Amino acid sequence: MNITRAIETIFKKYLPSPFTIAVLLTLGTILLAFFFTDSPKEENYILTILSFWEDGIWNKGLLVFAYQMMLILVLGHVLVLSRPINALIESLSKNVTNTASAVVLVSVTTMIAAFFNWGLGLVFGAILARKVGEYAQLNNIPLNYPLVGAAGYVGLMVWHGGISGSAPIKVAEQNHIREFMAEISSMETMSQIPQSINFNATIFSWWNLLLFGILLVVIPFVLTRIAKVTKPTNMNLDVYDLGNTKGETIEGAEKLDYSNWFGMGFGAIVLVAFLSQYWGSLLDLRITPNMLNFFMLGLAVILHRNFNNFLKAVEEAIKGASGILIQFPLYFGIMGIMKSTGMVVAISDFFVSVASETTLPIYTFISAGIVNVFVPSGGGQWAIQGPIVVESAIKLGVPLPKAIMALAYGDQITNMLQPFWALPLLGITKLKAKEILPYTLLLMFVGIAIYILGLLFL
Repeated sequence: MNITRAIETIFKKYLPSPFTIAVLLTLGTILLAFFFTDSPKEENYILTILSFWEDGIWNKGLLVFAYQMMLILVLGHVLVLSRPINALIESLSKNVTNTASAVVLVSVTTMIAAFFNWGLGLVFGAILARKVGEYAQLNNIPLNYPLVGAAGYVGLMVWHGGISGSAPIKVAEQNHIREFMAEISSMETMSQIPQSINFNATIFSWWNLLLFGILLVVIPFVLTRIAKVTKPTNMNLDVYDLGNTKGETIEGAEKLDYSNWFGMGFGAIVLVAFLSQYWGSLLDLRITPNMLNFFMLGLAVILHRNFNNFLKAVEEAIKGASGILIQFPLYFGIMGIMKSTGMVVAISDFFVSVASETTLPIYTFISAGIVNVFVPSGGGQWAIQGPIVVESAIKLGVPLPKAIMALAYGDQITNMLQPFWALPLLGITKLKAKEILPYTLLLMFVGIAIYILGLLFL
């Protein structure tokens, strides 16, 4: 397909690595602040801007946020590498009879997994697609393997509207939004900012669950229609090693690392502490990053049974978090400049001048989708675009939960276009971006239609 080839060429030829893009965005923000902000142009104003940048990089609250996002990704990945999840994947893959049944199985389970945790959904979908391909190859079942691979990636178009979504899970933290908007908004605006926005107004709201349910039906339906008009492809897959560890004879204190009782006992203690600490918050649907990570830590240790298995899974999973570790501080620096120079208010004033209460969520959705191409991280995007969304929404009287979810929807939908987060899936499935892009691009347009209609009418 010429369109998909052109898109792949553009990404390869004109878009450098995400870290390089973060550096270019930083330099661009510095120049915009220098030439277009209203601050007095004293002789050393550029140094003042750099000080704003440096302050943003080391913002303590945002650094905690970065670590929280890393843990959400890593612990979700660790869960997939456990024996019970591996057994589930092997069991599910045996239900495939043709391409249509394969894409329904892979897409539905992947979206459900991603709704719980995006790292879990990303790796779960990739491994399930690979195992489905292996099973079909072993049993001579004709299969369009690239379409199955695309089905394994669709969790990334629903994740930000799920439990681990960066924006909704952060605004559920007490005082996060107020601290986020401090020194940006006026006193009048600050008085309208709530202490927190619980999940019953965002993730577990009836309209978000309805949109997720619609996607859970429409996406598999579209994939089955495609499956009926596409031909099977050739496969040459080796058996993918899921990383199950074998017992080893260990002497001395290292036996504790291999003790199932010790590992599972510690995991049980974590879950008991979790229930004791967060039971009230669970009842109020106030789910925070700390709560989610604490639960996944205890669950991951129990599923891996001992610390040796758990730590080997962490060693594998931590590779995927390198982008968050090194790129997030640059995003925070950009926010520091925009916050201290008044750029946030200026940009939000522009949106207020061209939008209305009805159209602002649509503008937010579209702009978030565009920003995601250059900032392929929901957490990084919330750090940069979040203050603009909050400020604009309050000025136009748009409910904050709706504005925040509009950002979340826009951020996640263009993952079907942006190949950055597809890299783990491509590595596991041994597919190429150009093989899945024609299908993910079509699914992106389907998702855009559903989300825009939802923002307009729900």
